[in-house]
Amino acid sequence: MKKEREFHTVRGYQMLHAEEKLLTSSMEDYLEMIYRICLAEEYVRINQLAEKLNVRPSSATKVVQKLKALQLIHYQRYGIIQLTEEGAVIGAFLLKRHQIIEQFLRNLGIENTLLKDTEMIEHDVSLATLENMRIMNEFLYHNPDVMERYEIFKERANMDME
Repeated sequence: MKKEREFHTVRGYQMLHAEEKLLTSSMEDYLEMIYRICLAEEYVRINQLAEKLNVRPSSATKVVQKLKALQLIHYQRYGIIQLTEEGAVIGAFLLKRHQIIEQFLRNLGIENTLLKDTEMIEHDVSLATLENMRIMNEFLYHNPDVMERYEIFKERANMDME
């Protein structure tokens, strides 16, 4: 008899899909940031990347070397970082994923923990859930009356909790 649901810890779910993932969460963060910077500039430097991610340059260098080994970036020691074609495609996806989740949380009314919650969710969300978040964002955008009704409902629910 097949189980309808199997529950795991967060780490358990991560381990179940670890073999499917090419990049670690940290590597995804770096690639997304490199992509963000490269949208405005042709290249990134280690110090610039480290500053944006609030890490030491030595830590940034280690991850950049891993991304280079995966052929997602071009990098020479003490040089510039540029995305490969594949790196740009993955970077674009990572940024879009971040934006979808961030907008979804904004639609829920999340403010104070928006960036942290987005970062925590984005690395482990399934593609199916991400797609449904995107669709919900679109639906709410095209149906502002529903969003207004949600805000009223939420306000009343919060008053009931007090």
